[in-house]
Amino acid sequence: MGSSRLIDMLQEHPGQYISGEEISRRLAISRTAVWKQIEKLREEGYEFESAPRRGYRLIRKPEKLQNVALLYALQGCTTFGQRIKLLETTVSTQEEARSLAESGSPSGTLVLAEEQTGGRGRQGRKWYSPPGKGIWMSLLLRPEQQPLSFAPQLTLLTAVAVCRAIRRVSEVDAGIKWPNDILVGGRKVCGILVESVGEDELIRYCIVGIGMNVNLEGSELPTEVSSIATSLLIEGGQRIDRSVLIGEVVREMEQLYELYRSEGFAPIRILWEALSVTLGQRITVKTTGGDLTGTAMGLDSTGALALLDESGENRIIFSGEVQLGG
Repeated sequence: MGSSRLIDMLQEHPGQYISGEEISRRLAISRTAVWKQIEKLREEGYEFESAPRRGYRLIRKPEKLQNVALLYALQGCTTFGQRIKLLETTVSTQEEARSLAESGSPSGTLVLAEEQTGGRGRQGRKWYSPPGKGIWMSLLLRPEQQPLSFAPQLTLLTAVAVCRAIRRVSEVDAGIKWPNDILVGGRKVCGILVESVGEDELIRYCIVGIGMNVNLEGSELPTEVSSIATSLLIEGGQRIDRSVLIGEVVREMEQLYELYRSEGFAPIRILWEALSVTLGQRITVKTTGGDLTGTAMGLDSTGALALLDESGENRIIFSGEVQLGG
């Protein structure tokens, strides 16, 4: 309650400083409590300027996702995104989508959250998902009569859709690292996690999770990932309308999904290879059977990575962690 009163007070005087003493008096709280509320609001995406003896002024409010803006951005989609669940905060959009899938929600249902408290990446890694700064979303798909082997190809399809959408909206030169990381300047801006539930060797449903750093500033990245992660704001120097970018990603996914259904994986493979930052590079792949080093040559017909190892032998890699540069 105090935080909302503080925001109201600062918004009554746009661009003006209000002293900590004045805030303390009007809210009937201590100066320490004022500072704590300011820090809490900063964590929620509000930006303040503070100056000694002058106090605080509000610079920018977080740009919240709105259903109306999302529906407008998703115009042209016929199936994907026609049902949206928008959450202020959740442990994981993947878990929300899984619950909706089990309760019978239709293919194309989209789950979005302003913040994830337990976002997951590949291999169970935690994904930092602060409020109002990124795109944390999961898309429920119910492929018809698709084998479980479809899931890795859906991962590659999603990477193409995300990469194309980023390039179109932000003009940032994004590329794909096999199989599903989106990089800019060698650092990760987006991760993709596809989870599938099968029955009798066929897929019952897939959940496509996308975590994208959009409007994070360099100082907001956790220290442990600041050397390997980045955001569209850091790379492009401009804030991105997240609703517009979400619309582009979902629209690209729907179009590529229809292309896949009509023509198979071959055209997706061509598009993926054109956007790859892996092919032609010397890489090391960490697999369950050990590390393999060599040159990434391309994708095979299933989406597996073709690697020419250091002994000149051709290897096919179905899963693993790629490190560029060997």
